[in-house]
Amino acid sequence: MLIDCDGCAVRDLACGECVVSVLLGGPPGVVDVDEGEQRALEVLADSGLVPRLRLVPLGPPVADGPPAAAAR
Repeated sequence: MLIDCDGCAVRDLACGECVVSVLLGGPPGVVDVDEGEQRALEVLADSGLVPRLRLVPLGPPVADGPPAAAAR
């Protein structure tokens, strides 16, 4: 199947929900992937349908929640 985005009737209106955008590019900045999406991406990768995430963070992971001092 050939996918020609220039000939798409909903181009720019539905790009964010299109598999082409998911597989070929994402929004700029941080992308928040929830647990269900992570599992789905793992299943797709295990099936050979998409490559695995190759993220290598530059610094330590950012913790979720309040800082330790604020939690006391």
